[in-house]
Amino acid sequence: MPERIQPWDTGDPLGPLPQEFAAIMRPELPSLIKEIGVEVTRAYPEYARLLSGPNGQAIRVGVEQSLSSFVDLVAEPSASTSLRDDMCRRFGRFEAYEGRTMETLQGAYRLGARVALRRAKKVGRSYNFSPTLMLSFADALFAYIDELESLSREGFLEVQSQTGEQTEAMRRRLLHLILAGRPAPRTAIAELCEQTGWTLPEEVTLVAVRSPATLDRAVAGRDVLADLSAPQPHLLIPGAFDEARRHMLDEALLGTHAAIGLTVPTALASDSIRWARRVLELVDTNIIDDAPVILCEDHLITLWLLSDPVLVDQLAQRELAPISGISATRRERLVETLRIWLDTRGTAAHMGELLDVHPQTVRYRMRNLESIFGEQLTDPESRFSTEAVLRALQLRARGDETAL
Repeated sequence: MPERIQPWDTGDPLGPLPQEFAAIMRPELPSLIKEIGVEVTRAYPEYARLLSGPNGQAIRVGVEQSLSSFVDLVAEPSASTSLRDDMCRRFGRFEAYEGRTMETLQGAYRLGARVALRRAKKVGRSYNFSPTLMLSFADALFAYIDELESLSREGFLEVQSQTGEQTEAMRRRLLHLILAGRPAPRTAIAELCEQTGWTLPEEVTLVAVRSPATLDRAVAGRDVLADLSAPQPHLLIPGAFDEARRHMLDEALLGTHAAIGLTVPTALASDSIRWARRVLELVDTNIIDDAPVILCEDHLITLWLLSDPVLVDQLAQRELAPISGISATRRERLVETLRIWLDTRGTAAHMGELLDVHPQTVRYRMRNLESIFGEQLTDPESRFSTEAVLRALQLRARGDETAL
C-alpha cells in the first residue's frame, strides 16, 4: 500500500486542494478520459454519433483540455485557462447550432464529474486520503464543473443572440469563399464554419437555380448553403446528389427550375457551379431540353463539345476544309451524309432511310466523300476530330433553328 500522506489527513476545514495533489491526479487522466467517454456516450447516444463524425477529434481534445486544466489549476492556481475557456464556449455554440438545449451538455458535464469523483475515491483509498480532503476535492470539482457550464452557456447564448439575418449573411459569405477556390484563406472558411455550425465536407454538389428563386428553408435543411439574392442564384449541397437529396430539392425549390452540377471535391466547387450554369444557358438556347431539375451528368458530352465556341469554329474550319470550296447546298448534303455515316457506320439502305434518300444516292455521296476527304476518313484520330466537330455543329444548329 502506498505510504500514508500525513499532511493531507489533518481533518482541517474545507479549503483549496494541496498543490501536490496534482502529481497524483495527472497519471490518472488518460484512463479517466476514456472512462468518462464510455459513460457519457452510453448515457447520451447523440454524443456517440458526434464522436464518430468529422468533429470527433475536436471534441476529444476539448474533453482532454477541460480535465487537464483542472489538474493544472491544482498545481498552479494562476495557470491560464484561455484554451479551456475557448473550448467550452465552442461546446456551447455547437449545442445551439445542433438545436439542442443546454440540459444535455450540463448532464454530460455532471456525469463526467461523478466519474472523476468515483476515480478519486478509489485513488484516495490507496493513499489514505482523509474525509476532509475528499470533501475538498468534491467541492473543488463541482465548482469547476459549474465554471465549465457557465462558459458553455456563454457560447450557447452568443449563437441564440444572433438574428436569423446575421446567420444567413455569414452562411452566404461562407458559400462565396468556398466558390472562390484556392485564393480564399482557409482560416476564414474555418472561422465561418465554426460561427455558423456548418461542417466543411470533403465533397459538394452545386446547384444553379433559375431567377427569381424560392427555397423552403425548413425542407432544405441547415446543411444546404444558399444565395438566392445573387444575379445567378445557387445552392451548395454537402456530399453527393442522391435520391434523398433529389426528393428534398423537388419539395424545397417550390417549382423553381434548377441544374445540378457534378459532385466534386470541395476545392473544385467553382467548377461544379460553372457546369450547372452552362447547362441553364444551353437550355435557354434550346440545345438542352428544359425540365424542373436537370443533371449535368446527363449532358457531359454536350458541355464538352460546346465549352469553347470559338475553338469549335477553328476546328470546323480545319476538319471541313476539303469541302469549303463547293456549293452550299451540295456541302450541306455531304456533311449530313458524313455525319450519319460517322454516327451509324450503317449500310447504304439504313443510311438512306435516315436521310430519306435512295440507297444509290447514299453510295454516290459516300464515293464523293471518300474522294474528297481521303485518309481523313480512315485515320482514327482524324475521323474522331471530324465526328466531334460535326456533333458540335449539329448541337449548335439545333439552338439556331429553335431561335428563329
